[in-house]
Amino acid sequence: QVQLVESGGGLVQPGGSLSVACKASENIFNFNEMGWYRQAPGKERELVAGINVGGRTRFADTVKGRFTISRDNAKNTVYLQMNSLKPEDTAVYYCFVRILTRHTWGQGTQVTVSS
Repeated sequence: QVQLVESGGGLVQPGGSLSVACKASENIFNFNEMGWYRQAPGKERELVAGINVGGRTRFADTVKGRFTISRDNAKNTVYLQMNSLKPEDTAVYYCFVRILTRHTWGQGTQVTVSS
């Protein structure tokens, strides 16, 4: 099965920026979509961003205009650039790959936005 390794995350002040990466163990064209969900304590899991095999992207309304998602096919890696961070962005961010309706998850990385 595919392995996903996340890196990045950390503590940033409101208005700051952070980048997280997700490296897959196989060709990312094998997947219909890659991206991130996030989950804060006591909150529903939320799709943050995704990029499909054709390069189409989608974002949660709460992050549109602030986050970008990109990929490096040669490195089997997807990146999430998070700008203008807000305290409500604080969550564990889980990388995913999707094949049809089946998801595989990374280990998660903590993003904390606080002054």
